[in-house]
Amino acid sequence: MNKLKKRWGIRSNRQLVVIFIVFGITGSLATIIAEPLTILLGISPDYWLFWPLRILLIIPIYQLILVVVGWIFGEFNFFKNFVKKMFQRISFR
Repeated sequence: MNKLKKRWGIRSNRQLVVIFIVFGITGSLATIIAEPLTILLGISPDYWLFWPLRILLIIPIYQLILVVVGWIFGEFNFFKNFVKKMFQRISFR
């Protein structure tokens, strides 16, 4: 845990627990929201592209929800920086 706290620049165990809770809530919400959004776009589960498109939808939904839920739990700066690093890592240079 100390290695993770040092890597993320976290000061306390309480902050670490809050961050884990935010990750859990965000992952669950992103998967819950992706299915109705996929169906709303007119892509039914019978269509062969349903799962690839749903996974592609989860990525931006996850990023957005991560910052919002992080803000609600008082960890906006941590998650803003986390999302920024994720986009830098997946960007095409």
